[in-house]
Amino acid sequence: MLVIGLEGHELSDRDVERLASPEVSGAILFSRNFSARAQLEDLIAGIRALRDDPFPICVDQEGGPVQRFKIDGFTRLPPLARIGALHDRDPAAAVRAAETHAWLMASELRACDVDLSFAPVLDLKRGNRVIGERAFHADPRVVGELGMAYLRGMRSTGMAATLKHFPGHGTVAEDTHVEAATDPRDLQALRDSDLAPFADGFTAGAEAVMLAHVTYPAIDAAPAGYSKIWIDDILRGEYDFRGLVFSDDVGMAAAESAGGVGARVNAHLDAGCDLVLVCAPRLVDEAIASVRGRAPCEPARVAALCGAAAGDWQSLVGNPQHRSAVAAVRKLDEPGHPERTA
Repeated sequence: MLVIGLEGHELSDRDVERLASPEVSGAILFSRNFSARAQLEDLIAGIRALRDDPFPICVDQEGGPVQRFKIDGFTRLPPLARIGALHDRDPAAAVRAAETHAWLMASELRACDVDLSFAPVLDLKRGNRVIGERAFHADPRVVGELGMAYLRGMRSTGMAATLKHFPGHGTVAEDTHVEAATDPRDLQALRDSDLAPFADGFTAGAEAVMLAHVTYPAIDAAPAGYSKIWIDDILRGEYDFRGLVFSDDVGMAAAESAGGVGARVNAHLDAGCDLVLVCAPRLVDEAIASVRGRAPCEPARVAALCGAAAGDWQSLVGNPQHRSAVAAVRKLDEPGHPERTA
């Protein structure tokens, strides 16, 4: 039920104890856990040695401002907004670029035995301070089209997709890492805009979705990740989503409305989240203690997030498809390229 952050480049004694807890269903890695590719592979092997059940190892490797692994062979990925800008000029080329970007991102992670990148971002590019260039475009139709291409690219490598941040974080201004966020629109207005790309992703069979720490008071007084209305009635009811539901990180400022760390974790679970992100190691012990006695997420469901078998790094970089993909995504970020300045 918990997906937890780790302390550093190697597993500490506290990490080992936490990872062995039955309440922990996965791990999320950050830049603090990465210095080189060989070190990353050793860290992951250490995690695997502790668990013999399905145990996804996750990261945010979107590209642009959110990419945790950037050195020692990992391709620096341009932000998704570059692909959206290309769509304004050449929609077919943008669809190809989205699929290529996704394939490259996912294939490099899978070659290091990382199961899951929390991608793609399906928020609209409408001025949010933390989403910004992470979003494809302001037009829901374009975001839906490029999002489905991104799903195809991820899946072709054996990686599941996590749509975020449901029901849409891109139109409000606030950064939920540091402040509360409220969107006053009614449900029909959201269906016609921010929700539309998610509906496309659900139709395409996305395996997981991540909830936003945004409150939509016309629908519920609680933020979406704490809301049975959003999770049970709308996500699982209206949209018939049957995959895994992630909370966003309980350490974010906008999550504090539920109370302390334990109260936040349990509020997410009570609302219908399957997996709760606890990214800061200093919060993990309190989170684990707060859910002792609760049944963890079923291993058979968690297994849907684990990556399919993949080759090693040398096999990947020797693959002509990898070289072609690197060249294609780098072209999006070249100075003077139309999409670079759009």
